[in-house]
Amino acid sequence: MIAYRTPAEVAAALPAVVTHLARRGLIAYPTETVYGFGSVTAAPAVERLAALKGREPGKPFLVLVADRHMLAHVGLRLTDAAERFAAAFWPGPLTLVLPGGEGRLPDTLRGPEGGVAVRWTSHPGAARLIQTLGSPITSTSANRPGQPSLMEAPAIERSFAPAVAEGTLLVLDAGPLPDSPPSTLIDCTGTAPRLVREGAIPRGRLTSIVPALVG
Repeated sequence: MIAYRTPAEVAAALPAVVTHLARRGLIAYPTETVYGFGSVTAAPAVERLAALKGREPGKPFLVLVADRHMLAHVGLRLTDAAERFAAAFWPGPLTLVLPGGEGRLPDTLRGPEGGVAVRWTSHPGAARLIQTLGSPITSTSANRPGQPSLMEAPAIERSFAPAVAEGTLLVLDAGPLPDSPPSTLIDCTGTAPRLVREGAIPRGRLTSIVPALVG
């Protein structure tokens, strides 16, 4: 477990964490909502993450970025509606399903609607990690399917002790995270944006930006 609470701790941790990710290792790290599991977006690392999580086939992970340039780097496109949502709520707890990414992101990150879910994280430690890495990372809640999200690093380390012991999983300890709703999720791949999950950003705030939101 690596201390990851203060800016100084984050700065000290980054070289080892970036090296671990570059070697297709997995991390447990804080986000603006819950602790997440993550990896680089290369297919072998994503497959390793799915195995750790026990994720059912066909259920993709989302991608976290730290600026808009990373969207272009992996070929994701902001539609007109997505552009307006992003301008209003990014960085923050808003996940947008975007078109694009073919040939640059593995198909395992693509949902049934054909898009890739992405969020510009507002958590300073996560954002600094992504900026230092220079590319997006994957994200999924730090738990097994059907179980509550784990909100403290020691609980993650206990629950996934074999992966920690073998060096596959590196846990970043940012302290207990407060209870918070999940990110709001909007599918922007169709002709009209569709609200998939109402979370931290309520529907009323969304429709004030894009009245054509459906769902």
